[in-house]
Amino acid sequence: MRPFVTIAVNAFLELVRQPIYLLLLSSSGAFIVFLAAVPYFGLGEDPKLVKDMSLAVTLLSGLLGAVLCASSSVAQEIRTGTALTVLAKPVGRSVFILGKYAGLAATLTLLTASNLVATLLASWMAFDAYGSADIQALALYYGAGIAGYATAGFLNFFLRRPFVADAVLGFALATALAAGYLVFFTQKQLPFGEAATADWRILPAAVLILFALFVLAALALACSTRLDTIPTLAVCTGLFALGLVSDYLFGRPASTGQWWAQILYDLTPNWQQLYLAEALEDKGTIPWAYVGRAAGYSASLVVAALSVALILFEDRELG
Repeated sequence: MRPFVTIAVNAFLELVRQPIYLLLLSSSGAFIVFLAAVPYFGLGEDPKLVKDMSLAVTLLSGLLGAVLCASSSVAQEIRTGTALTVLAKPVGRSVFILGKYAGLAATLTLLTASNLVATLLASWMAFDAYGSADIQALALYYGAGIAGYATAGFLNFFLRRPFVADAVLGFALATALAAGYLVFFTQKQLPFGEAATADWRILPAAVLILFALFVLAALALACSTRLDTIPTLAVCTGLFALGLVSDYLFGRPASTGQWWAQILYDLTPNWQQLYLAEALEDKGTIPWAYVGRAAGYSASLVVAALSVALILFEDRELG
């Protein structure tokens, strides 16, 4: 158990020190909040557009994060010989892969949590044709992010601490505090007198997206045992696109009794079951009971993908 925890913690710390991870976390959060400050002239559907786009940005940034972090954590270590050094100690290959996945899942959880904070703030800031952009809230969020960067620079200059890791934690913490202050401790009146509130129905939708990212991380990890970054990104993007249309390609033939379609439908991750932004339309909600069932579905896909990763890594030449 101790080698697993050590590998997982080290994998998490190594990934949050990657500049690309800092770029993804800060740019996706900043872009989500920016979406709430743009007029769309959407005939009253502007807040819905903001929430849909925010959830889409959360999913796509997580996809990139899963692929890039998996490649950095496994493929790069195989290429540089670090994996061979670790496995030269009394550490099994299965412990190595599972520990790397645990660290990768933790980084994706932090990324999704930071984007969830930005999405909730964006739902609070969203306006329609009768309102106007909340520039003060936008400035406070961006100012908090800059303060997180500045704190990391200060610690790096005077205490020689790693800049990227401190900037990741500083940005996530500072923007969360800024968003919490705006949502819970400030009053904003909408044009017709009602008070602005964050749309908390987004929370189960974000949890489902996190489940999807866990599955994508397991698939990216399996690819990274044999492929480099660009091929891994291509394979994961293809699987992601295939999963989006699996209902049409395999679901319809499977419903008519086609055995081959049923097999492919069962094996292909169905992302439509985990990305339910449309379920929030017309004041709809996502029941937490569904989230629980989706957790079981996602766990089965993760176990299958990690099993493939273990098989591919078992006879992988590391020298």
